[in-house]
Amino acid sequence: MEFTVKSGGPEKQRSACIVVGVFEGRKFTASARQLDQISGGALTAILRRGDHSGSMGQSLLLHHVPNIPGERVLLIGCGKEKDLGDGSYRAILAYAARALGETGATEAAVFLADLEVRGRDLNWKLRHAVEMTEEAYYRFDQMKSRKSEKRRALRRMVLMVPKRSDLGPAENAVRQGKAISAGVKLAKDLGNLPGNVCTPGYLADQAWALQEEYGVKTTVLEEHDMRALGMGALLSVARGSSQPPKLIIVEYRGGSETQSPVALVGKGLTFDAGGISIKPAAEMDEMKYDMCGAAAVLGTLKAIAELKLPINVVGVIPSSENLPDGNANKPGDIVTSMSGQTIEVLNTDAEGRLILCDALTYTERFNPSVVVDLATLTGACIVALGRHASGLMTNSEPLARSLIGAGKYSFDRAWQLPLWEDYQKQLDSNFADMANIGGRDAGAITAACFLARYTKKFKWAHLDIAGTAWKTGKEKGGTGRPVPLLTTFLIERSENHGQTEA
Repeated sequence: MEFTVKSGGPEKQRSACIVVGVFEGRKFTASARQLDQISGGALTAILRRGDHSGSMGQSLLLHHVPNIPGERVLLIGCGKEKDLGDGSYRAILAYAARALGETGATEAAVFLADLEVRGRDLNWKLRHAVEMTEEAYYRFDQMKSRKSEKRRALRRMVLMVPKRSDLGPAENAVRQGKAISAGVKLAKDLGNLPGNVCTPGYLADQAWALQEEYGVKTTVLEEHDMRALGMGALLSVARGSSQPPKLIIVEYRGGSETQSPVALVGKGLTFDAGGISIKPAAEMDEMKYDMCGAAAVLGTLKAIAELKLPINVVGVIPSSENLPDGNANKPGDIVTSMSGQTIEVLNTDAEGRLILCDALTYTERFNPSVVVDLATLTGACIVALGRHASGLMTNSEPLARSLIGAGKYSFDRAWQLPLWEDYQKQLDSNFADMANIGGRDAGAITAACFLARYTKKFKWAHLDIAGTAWKTGKEKGGTGRPVPLLTTFLIERSENHGQTEA
């Protein structure tokens, strides 16, 4: 999809389709009001007849509107004006994109940035217009022998702004939206691929592809490298699989040589059967999504490379499968992590923290300014927060504020949970330095407490994305989260030249 920005009123647009909004109560947006006046009240007459009520998502396509040079006018229902907020604005954009895909128009001039969203400026509205349009048109059919026959005709969207002075900032907002959408698409595609295709080696290939396209530095450590480093926790998870594990490192250098990087550490379990502590068969197919943390790291790196952000970022991805066989971890086994700390494996299905702890220790060598790990780590986080917010736990309150703020701006929200020392005793073991599970209570928090034992040397935050990285059930599929949150966080950090209190 091609996105451009343009200034001017709707009455001058010779577009294949002009898109304007209508609120409930037959109330026009500013652009719709202009069209109505120029058309001699044609839109008012249509609303009075009851052809369009303005209810959320309702659409009506009009042809040959009097005195309007555009071929078509598409009315999009915006619901109650007083209820307009971040979420409803994004929903309106998605409805508009889907309706446009049914019109047959190849190009459209969209006048939805004149909707007033409390606390949001024009740039925010345009960036989200791009992201929601790309979201509406995303399809994953690369594994089908016959691709989707239904193809949208729309190829170009012109996002209209009020004044010429708005064009510069608007173009930057569109650029950000396109880059984030590209990163989200990569993360979705990787998540949606089946486990027999998207293996640890395949993830490594995607990192090499980023090096080829953007000039980032990619390094892939093999099993013998990890054994030499003493990564006993990570390697223990891979023992039950014939797929060799990988530790994937991608370094993006956009800042100065002296600037400490932001480190993103993403869990890359390309399939998780639970090991010996095997999962129930129902919905086990969705465990191909257990690498969505890794996918989001790669997607975020793609986004910031597209934007050429003046910041240094390193992505570290521990990747393996977790399967049962005669060589697999057993409950009660004790393994030694790269840090030297020993772990009693009470449940082999609590494997994500085992591969992450060694990756976090490895990350110390980059002297990071902050570290953010992201992982589909616990079902307990879904119980606590549902599928709307990612769980956030941290040893740095300034870092928490930055991530939560970025989540609000990107509508890829996170909610902070406590990381009190009180929870640590749940990880006590009679036979090792710690157990890999802390019991039923506060499962998401005790998982983060486990990781916290490997992050004492840097400012760190943990994002549990188990509930947000994919949709389950009939509409199952990857969401690409938290690429928008992380990219926004890095944009804001780069604008501060990396000199934030976090």
